[in-house]
Amino acid sequence: QVQLVESGGGLVQAGGSLRLSCAASPSIFSFNAMRWYRQGPGTPREFVAAITSGDSTNYADSVKGRFTISRDNAKNTVYLQMNSLKPEDTAVYYCSAFTTFNSYWGQGTQVTVSS
Repeated sequence: QVQLVESGGGLVQAGGSLRLSCAASPSIFSFNAMRWYRQGPGTPREFVAAITSGDSTNYADSVKGRFTISRDNAKNTVYLQMNSLKPEDTAVYYCSAFTTFNSYWGQGTQVTVSS
C-alpha cells in the first residue's frame, strides 16, 4: 500500500526558510516522478516543484530560485527546501507520487508565512 507522509510545515516570518519532507512507502523507486503542490486559502491547488526518477527537476515560476526539490533514495524521502519565504507562499503543501497509471497524495502540511 502506497503511503506518503509530509512533515516540516509550520509558522515562519517572511524571509525565513523551511524544509518539507515527504516520506514514501513502500519505496521511492516505485514512482516515475514526485511532485509538490500547494493550495492557499480560496485558491485552486497549484504545482510547485517536481523531480523525476532520473533526478530531473522542474519548478513553478513563482518559486524558481527560492525553492529546491531533492530526493534521498536511501531514506525514501523527497524534500522541498523553501528559502526567502513570502506571505503568498502560505498554503497547505501536498506531496504527490506518480506511476504510469496512478497518482498518490499525502495528507498535506500547513505552511504559514507571516509578514
